[in-house]
Amino acid sequence: MSIRVKVCGITRSEDARIAVQLGVDAIGFVFWPHSSRFIEPSAARQIGSEIPPFVCTVGVYVDPDAGWVEETARIANLNLLQFHGDETPEFCAQFAQPYIKAIRVRPGTDLLQYAHRYSSAKGLLLDTYAENMPGGTGHAFDWQLVPKQLPLPFILSGGLNPENVAAAIKLTQPWAVDVSSGVEAAKGIKDEQKIFAFMQGVK
Repeated sequence: MSIRVKVCGITRSEDARIAVQLGVDAIGFVFWPHSSRFIEPSAARQIGSEIPPFVCTVGVYVDPDAGWVEETARIANLNLLQFHGDETPEFCAQFAQPYIKAIRVRPGTDLLQYAHRYSSAKGLLLDTYAENMPGGTGHAFDWQLVPKQLPLPFILSGGLNPENVAAAIKLTQPWAVDVSSGVEAAKGIKDEQKIFAFMQGVK
C-alpha cells in the first residue's frame, strides 16, 4: 500500500506547487492565529486555487470558534478539517467538511479509546505531546506506543524528517504521514530538497 503524504504549514504558493510536483497528496493551512505558520484564509484560497485535482487541502485548527471554522473553510475552499485542541466529537462533526482529530501521544495515551470516541472522524493524526503546545514540536514520540490495530486510519506526525520517515513507516504502518518543520528552511518556508528527500524516504 502506498503511504499518503501531507505537507503542513504551507504559506507560499511556490512551496505548494513544488510539494505537489514531488507527489504530495495533501497540503495543510494553519488557521490557528498563534502559530508562526498562520495563513490568512484569502491567501490560502489563492494557493488552493492553483492546486491540481486530487490533491487535498486541509485546514488546521486549535480550539476554534465554530464561526471561524465555517468562515475559513468557505473562503479557503477546504476539503478536510484537522482539529488539534480539546474539541469534542460533536464539535468536530458539525461542519460540512469531514475531519481528522489530532491526538498528542505520550505514555498512557489510550489511542483505542480515542478512536472509539472520535468514530465520526476520517482518521486520527498522532502527534507528539508537549506541555502547552498543541503541535508542531518538531520532536518524535515513541512509535512503539501505536497499537498494531486501530479501528480508524491514522496519520503519523511529530518530528518526522527525511532521515527517520522510512523507519517510522516500517514500524507503525500508517495510512499517511504528516510533515512540517522536517522539510523547512525556516518556519513556514519549505525546502525543495528536503521535500524531495522526504518523499524518497516514504517510497
